[in-house]
Amino acid sequence: MTPVATATTQTSQLGWFSRAEAWLDNKGKGAWIAAMVLGFIFVWPVGLALLLYMIWSKRMFSKSRSVSCGRRRMHTMTSTGNSAFDSYRDEMIRRLEDEQKSFEEFLQRLREAKDKSEFDQFMDEREKKAKDEAEEAVKEDA
Repeated sequence: MTPVATATTQTSQLGWFSRAEAWLDNKGKGAWIAAMVLGFIFVWPVGLALLLYMIWSKRMFSKSRSVSCGRRRMHTMTSTGNSAFDSYRDEMIRRLEDEQKSFEEFLQRLREAKDKSEFDQFMDEREKKAKDEAEEAVKEDA
């Protein structure tokens, strides 16, 4: 049997609800949301039922996009068969990671320097305020 014939045989044995669910799953999360919105527009209990079903079956909160991005990242680390390109790619990735690390360290030093200058400014203003208050107290006593 061909895959199409197998899929047709399997879906024809399913009930209408299971076929609709499989069809919406093939179309993606957007199809589920569109069906829910249309359900709310035409017959609100249908939209509410679809919303509750999406939440109950965890279709609403699935992370399908992040999983595919993770698979793509793992795919880039596999060998292409061209050893020269693979070594160039690995070296370039290593260099970029080193640059990213050094840039993040630079940003951290920059933040620390900014925090230190702001703290020094705060302490100078506090000292000046205390000195001004002490001078006013001396003037009032005199």
